[in-house]
Amino acid sequence: MATQTHNHRPSLFPPKKFSFDLFYPLRRWVDSIEVKNERFAHFLCNLIPCSCPFERDLTIFGRTFHIPALCKLNPLYNETVGLRLRALIYLEGDCEKDITKYIC
Repeated sequence: MATQTHNHRPSLFPPKKFSFDLFYPLRRWVDSIEVKNERFAHFLCNLIPCSCPFERDLTIFGRTFHIPALCKLNPLYNETVGLRLRALIYLEGDCEKDITKYIC
């Protein structure tokens, strides 16, 4: 029985799949927001929740239903969490404020 050998090598650069990201300009804009003001940083930490507000357990007629975190469905979720993190870092580092009230 003869063994088969393959002479082709896998490509180092796989073909790119075309994808259109409708939210790309908005993502870039949110990522470009700089936190340079203590008042603005407090505003962001109050505005953006530290955990998903939609996740909860509902009890209806004695049965408990769990609603999972829906924030991951938000197309700007990672960018808003990053913005909140930048605000927290600014408050603690540059302003030397206590940020424990913003941590869940």
